[in-house]
Amino acid sequence: NIPANATWAQSGVTIAGGHGEGGATNQLNEPLGLFVDNVQTVVIADQWNGRIMQWKNGDTTNGQVVAGGKGQGNGLHQLNSPVIRYQLGEKNGTLAVGGNGKGDGLSQFNLPTYPFVDRDHSVYVSDHYNHRVTKWNKGAKEGIVIAGGQDNESALTQLYYPNGLFVDTLGTLYVPDHMNHCVLRWTQGDKKQGTVIVGGDRKGAGAYQFQYPRGLSFDRHGNLYVADHYNYRVQRFSIE
Repeated sequence: NIPANATWAQSGVTIAGGHGEGGATNQLNEPLGLFVDNVQTVVIADQWNGRIMQWKNGDTTNGQVVAGGKGQGNGLHQLNSPVIRYQLGEKNGTLAVGGNGKGDGLSQFNLPTYPFVDRDHSVYVSDHYNHRVTKWNKGAKEGIVIAGGQDNESALTQLYYPNGLFVDTLGTLYVPDHMNHCVLRWTQGDKKQGTVIVGGDRKGAGAYQFQYPRGLSFDRHGNLYVADHYNYRVQRFSIE
């Protein structure tokens, strides 16, 4: 559990990439989603290199290609803007949320990007062009706006093209605010205003800055990892 009032170091440490745009094993090309396992190995969707990269804890020099990396395509050895699909014995998927056309209604999305499913099977979705995050309780026909959806794109009441998201066991929401270059936290039940936990000092390449953050994750200690899209790197922010 991450305490609802936890704080993080404001300067991040580059643990993957950071050597410019490219396809070498020490580079990333617009990283998207990421995952941190129990031994702090970071697995990254390296979008325009068409590959999944693994960076082991303590080795920030080079990553290892674990899937793709053979050029973008539809071959069994290739990826095209990596998407991982999980099938558990079913040939056809089941509609879980949305499906009512593009729009800003509570039963609709306008470019849903990242989903997250909690232990109660509620689905959280970053609704990119509606500048909001919605929560869909199991079986619900409409979502509940839990972050954003207001008018001012740079205020703490708003999101500006949200992307990845993470919900902890306390129901606290963490989301990269893509165009505001920061990561925001919403505590459970507080949909009116978020709190900036890292970033937000304009876009840039400093250790305390982002250029359009996308995905995020946490390790078991509560350290925060952020895919810094146009700085071609992943930053780690230590919990204090």
